[in-house]
Amino acid sequence: MEQLPDRSRTIHLGDNRLRKFFTDNLDKIYCAKKHMVERFPEIANEAHFSDLNLAILETIEDVKKQIVRMDEIYTILGAQNSITGCGGLAGMIEEAFTAINDQKGDTALRDMAILFYLQNMESIEVASFQVLQMMAVKIKNDEILQLLKENIDEAKDDRMLLLMITAKYVTS
Repeated sequence: MEQLPDRSRTIHLGDNRLRKFFTDNLDKIYCAKKHMVERFPEIANEAHFSDLNLAILETIEDVKKQIVRMDEIYTILGAQNSITGCGGLAGMIEEAFTAINDQKGDTALRDMAILFYLQNMESIEVASFQVLQMMAVKIKNDEILQLLKENIDEAKDDRMLLLMITAKYVTS
């Protein structure tokens, strides 16, 4: 019988390690947000359904506000953002373009591809901000908590809007 490794029942991150992990992951989300602002206008131009086009444009404006809040978090922490690799999230955006191109001749399926990828991206953002918010509780900074809450709320609203548009497509 194989010996299982000893498992701990406690976690000791320490303030410095937690803060570094927090900023490293904030960097990844920041990088992805910048990529979204850069690439989403092209996706909006591909949207056939006017509600979808408007939702993407609204999402771009929300993302810009989220970036400003993230800049405030960096300032509070006395940290610089280091736009490091956000390959996974940026890759998902680029994959959306492939899916859009695959549906070039069918506007309804092209819009569904857009909705599919945007919905996935918003879900990842919400989850990422929620984990950062949990870490911010340990960092003990109410201002950072509030800024992250605002970003979570906005990302949830964008996700819900996209979900309602998807429902329109599927039920019509």
